Amino acid sequence: MRAIVLASLLLCSLPAFAEQGRDTDAWHRVVGVLQYLEADYPLAVETGSEFELAEQKSFAAEAVEALEALGPDAAPFVSRMRTIREQVDAGAAPEEVSAACGQLAEDLVLAGGLMRSPRTPPDLEQGRAVFAHACASCHGADGRAEVPVAEGMEPAPANFHDAELMAESTPYKAFNTTSFGVTGTAMPAFPTLSEEERWSVAFYLFTMRQPGCEDAGRTPELSLEALATTTDAELVKRHGEGALPCLRGTIPDLDEERLLTEARRQVEEALRAAAAGDAKASRAMLLDAYLTGLEPVEARMRVRNSGLVDQLERAFLLTRQAVERGDEAAQQEGRRLIALLDVARSERSGTPGFLAVFGLTILILLREGFEASIIVAALLAALRKLQQPQHARVVHAGWISALIVGALAFVLGRQLIAGANQEVLEGVVALVAVAMLIYAALWLNARTQVSAFMGELRGKVSEALGRGSLLGLFTVAFSAVLRESVETAIFLQGLAADNVNGVIWGSVAGAAALLLLVFGIRSLGRKLPMQTLFKVSTVVMLATAVMLLGKGLRALQKVGWVPLAPVGGAGLGVDALGLYPDLWTLLPQLALVLAPFIWGALSRRPQKQARVASSGG
Repeated sequence: MRAIVLASLLLCSLPAFAEQGRDTDAWHRVVGVLQYLEADYPLAVETGSEFELAEQKSFAAEAVEALEALGPDAAPFVSRMRTIREQVDAGAAPEEVSAACGQLAEDLVLAGGLMRSPRTPPDLEQGRAVFAHACASCHGADGRAEVPVAEGMEPAPANFHDAELMAESTPYKAFNTTSFGVTGTAMPAFPTLSEEERWSVAFYLFTMRQPGCEDAGRTPELSLEALATTTDAELVKRHGEGALPCLRGTIPDLDEERLLTEARRQVEEALRAAAAGDAKASRAMLLDAYLTGLEPVEARMRVRNSGLVDQLERAFLLTRQAVERGDEAAQQEGRRLIALLDVARSERSGTPGFLAVFGLTILILLREGFEASIIVAALLAALRKLQQPQHARVVHAGWISALIVGALAFVLGRQLIAGANQEVLEGVVALVAVAMLIYAALWLNARTQVSAFMGELRGKVSEALGRGSLLGLFTVAFSAVLRESVETAIFLQGLAADNVNGVIWGSVAGAAALLLLVFGIRSLGRKLPMQTLFKVSTVVMLATAVMLLGKGLRALQKVGWVPLAPVGGAGLGVDALGLYPDLWTLLPQLALVLAPFIWGALSRRPQKQARVASSGG
């Protein structure tokens, strides 16, 4: 009886839905069957019930037929489903069958681009009203199914106070039950109910056996995605028995999940537009999904899971590339993107405390400030070697001004660095920094002829470091720190939403650590020979310029300002070095790397000719 209640809901009318091709409902049903087999096949084997084992075989056979009818998109999974059916028919080891069912279910979610949670927070009061109107006549007003009409039903209606039944179910499964009914029982489908009403009643069912929530303030924050796909037993295991009433009785409304859900919806629309041949509209929708869905929450997500953010950004770009090429892979790439968005939606659980935010803030400041610190320290060391320490104030004015701009960016926050503004700002600042770093490298390289230059310095300081050079020093220090300063402001905006005090004290500690780092590098510069210092500084600045050039162009690609021209595999890029598998970033970087060698070769040619002429005379 429990097997029928939990599983047959997902198999009704499978052939009819399969005829529609890529029908989301049919994909949901097959996934649900696999989830049922994963959980209940081991119980059927344990009890040895011929009836339950026959039910397992029937469901496995129906799932094979459904996948076969779904068309080309489901074809790669048919053989795996047939293997599962053969294992069930043969009474194979439960662990083996459960593992195969669970993995295939996850793969089908990805392939079908399925959404297993509501798009908006369910209304429990609405769910109560829907239950009273549509469900109470059979299940009873309290959900115990203790009503006269239930006595004549075979099987009996579900008792929503049955701990064993509810512990193995999820709101997602209840949503499917309400949507499609249960074949062979009196449970009908409710197609007249809206999607919001079906999700509301699905979530409401899981509150019926729970006492009231007594301490909602201490309840961990879980996403709708997590709550919709997690059983009561799993919630108790992770968060404790005492947290369950509040987890089921308090519906979260998280800004982050809402934005990611909207991004998912826009990606779905983009894929439909691409399938209809409208690549231009599809590209615009994907850009909107990225800029309005992922970008506003990227900073907060990155401090929790930077790897997932990198995967999402790469998936957005790969989907755009496939759409722009008119490639058939666009649908596949898009469904991978949707699956990653669902992972992001389900990931958030809880708000970091003071110590966590404090530590993350320090790490961010050190990470973002390291590159800029090297540039600033190199300039200061070079000035000291040139016996012009008085001009250090120009360098200090430059990087301090950049920090002030970063502080303003943090204060103005969401208005200045939201969405496309963030990427455009990062990209433009990075390109300006590239230009100024090249200038600084050339300025230092021109002074590697130490003996001649030192004589010039002693007589004509104002000419060697004239007004133009002082402005250049200021601009180099300013641009080198500005990009890191703005990027740091973006990350700290995300952390401040969790714990402002942690960000404040972490910033103080991180700034102190950065100052120690700068002075340490500066001390090292004092010990290096002057010519070696200049050469090392030149290389460091050029290498930094190459990295920033790649990152700047990549940022502008994300907002569509620079076109995409992928080359090689998606995994070939190294974000930390600003290297990406795209011709529009790699070719300019290659040109910048080769430029010093070409310049050196061209500059040596006149010198060689002059020496030859002199010796011949």
